[in-house]
Amino acid sequence: MNQEKDFSPLTPNIVRALNDKLYEKRKVAALEIEKLVREFVAQNNSTQIRHVIHILASEFALSQHPHSRKGGLIGLAACSIALGKDSGLYLKELIEPVLTCFNDSDSRLRYYACEALYNIVKVARGAVLPHFNLLFDGLSKLAADPDPNVKSGSELLDRLLKDIVTESNTFDLVSFVPLLRERIYSNNQYARQFIISWIHVLESVPDIHLLDYLPEILDGLFQILGDNSKEIRRTCEVVLGEFLKEIKKTPSSVKFAEMANILVIHCQVADETKLTNDLIQLTAMTWMREFIQLAGRVVLPYSSGILTAVLPCLSYDDRKKNTKEAAGACNHSLMKLVTPEDDEDTEEERSGVTGSPSAGEGPPRTEGDSGDMLNASQESVGLSSISFFTPASSDRPQVTLDLDGIVQVLDRHLHDSSTGMMTRIAVLKWLYHLYIKTPRKMFCHTDSLFPILLKTLSDESDEVILKDLEVLAEIASSPAGQTDQASSCDITDNKLVLKVPEGPKAGQQPGTGSKAADSSPSTPSMNSYFYKFMINLLKRFSLERKLLENRGAFIIRQLCLLLHAENIFHSMADILLKEEDLKFASTMVQTLNTILLTSAELFQLRNQLKDLHTQESCALFWCLYRSWCHNPVATVSLCFLTQNYKHAYDLIQKFGNLEVTVDFLMEVDKLVQLIESPIFTYLRLQLLDVENNPYLIKALYGLLMLLPQSQAFQLLSHRLKCVPNPELMRTVDESKYMESKKQPANKRSSHTQVDYSELLQHFDRVQSKHLEVRHQRSARASDHHDRKLM
Repeated sequence: MNQEKDFSPLTPNIVRALNDKLYEKRKVAALEIEKLVREFVAQNNSTQIRHVIHILASEFALSQHPHSRKGGLIGLAACSIALGKDSGLYLKELIEPVLTCFNDSDSRLRYYACEALYNIVKVARGAVLPHFNLLFDGLSKLAADPDPNVKSGSELLDRLLKDIVTESNTFDLVSFVPLLRERIYSNNQYARQFIISWIHVLESVPDIHLLDYLPEILDGLFQILGDNSKEIRRTCEVVLGEFLKEIKKTPSSVKFAEMANILVIHCQVADETKLTNDLIQLTAMTWMREFIQLAGRVVLPYSSGILTAVLPCLSYDDRKKNTKEAAGACNHSLMKLVTPEDDEDTEEERSGVTGSPSAGEGPPRTEGDSGDMLNASQESVGLSSISFFTPASSDRPQVTLDLDGIVQVLDRHLHDSSTGMMTRIAVLKWLYHLYIKTPRKMFCHTDSLFPILLKTLSDESDEVILKDLEVLAEIASSPAGQTDQASSCDITDNKLVLKVPEGPKAGQQPGTGSKAADSSPSTPSMNSYFYKFMINLLKRFSLERKLLENRGAFIIRQLCLLLHAENIFHSMADILLKEEDLKFASTMVQTLNTILLTSAELFQLRNQLKDLHTQESCALFWCLYRSWCHNPVATVSLCFLTQNYKHAYDLIQKFGNLEVTVDFLMEVDKLVQLIESPIFTYLRLQLLDVENNPYLIKALYGLLMLLPQSQAFQLLSHRLKCVPNPELMRTVDESKYMESKKQPANKRSSHTQVDYSELLQHFDRVQSKHLEVRHQRSARASDHHDRKLM
């Protein structure tokens, strides 16, 4: 240093001592400076005080010589001590050169700088708060210092500064938050420890409302929660826990919407191999659960993002049991927020932006080609890229449900083959809930959802299939799905109009005329999607025979519980009547017949068919019979069920003209087993009345003659041996007996008569088609075999 330079009012001795390499001599010089400054304070000579500070800063603390820098630091600290409470007037000049030394390469010098700043802050106390950002910035660098002495010194200064902030009520949080937001993303472990400790302190001070600025630091806190240090993670958990407690106390002041997307992001695990991610996910999911419960409908615009995060967690195993439970609570709470008011038009829609009618205008109209879209159910639905984290209506004052986004998320999860079973069930529950609460808006998405809902019927889980059937049943029965485009149900040139059957008019045979033959029934609860559903369900059974074999009966039985059993059988019979694949039609009729005869769910329908005592039951029998003709044995069993024994006998007589195969005999075998079941108890009891039921006995003998001498033959033979002698059964007066014979006939004659000769002709026509198709198939197989031999 230039000794000839003028350092006044510092004496040459002070200057020399400040430049000395020995700490003791620099300390003596500091005491002299302290004495000198006190004199200037007593004289109120601020000019000289500033001059001394300027010399110590520029000529010593910022000098190129290390010993001079050390002398400058101790000299500045001495000035601060001498100034006492007046040091606040000179803090900028005192602090800045010391902070510059924090960046020095010499660890000893960084330590002395830390020591000097400690003394300056200790004297100034609350007066340093206007310079807090500078001090915090400098301290955050020392927190990660590799030298333990420097780190120890910075910790002392850190504690002092925390005490000052805690005691003060003038802390400027607004100017500090941007710096905190920047520093919180540091990856250094010590810097993170420093940051999280400061957040903990600030959060605990009553007068400092850090919760107002939580959206700006919440993402950073979740980043710190993933730190490898157990201590840092524990501290971060405590901080987040304190914030959550405060949120629960004062939910009205919390900015839920600004933090929703942050939680959505952290609820999704990016790397499942990293164990700390489980903690982040669980914590974020816990927060999400509380947010949904506290904020209510405020989170609805973010519901698609929330579901994206929550739904996969529902399929977690017990290793992530807590996360799974929290996700389940989120899902349940979010679902409860959707109400019928979400089905109403928003202000924007009412003003004419969308063309949908208001709630008071009756059911919505659909385009005429909507049926074509549904009938193309085997084609997959393409999904565009979805931005899950954008609120649907951020600029609208009213909270609106992000229905389009939700449906896209649900649809994506159903299409994803890796989606877990519990997630699939939750997705289907959501769809069902939306169709119940917002049916009018949901039917805009039905065409796109329908194919994947049909495909889901092939799922491995029975629970998934049950939920899927509930959704499909709701689509098929909701009044919101009714359209005026009846022609969209066409499957041939004849139009299949959905209506409640009125039964045949006087003098008209049930089923005569094209309208009666081709119409499909519907109760008032069915809509125009019902018949489309039946068409597509049968198409799926036709294309996927394994589904029909393994789950066909299960699906149809459940649909009979969810919808009207008569409608299902009537509509399927209509469709099968026009089925070109005759083998499938026969198989399907056999399946439907087995369900009709054996399922407890169809008890009421069986009773309706048993006596044919109403016009409606006769119309149903007529409709079923025409399709049942695809399967001769099923047709006979339908006649047994409806007590048309003479017609059953007439049909069996025609079996001699049919091609009797092993499959045919097996079906006869099964029918014999059914006759011995509780379903046909009434039929077996009618065997006691021999004279009134001669055709029943003839029909049973006809079945016996068809069978080879198998177990079924023995079973039916033993039953027929039990038929009593009619002479022995006469216990009443002959005239009364003859009168009683006429009663069953009179009972049916009072209602609609059925033209059984026409039914027999129809049976012959259908079976001729089957025979022709079988011969064509055999010829093709033979031709193919011959070509192979050649």
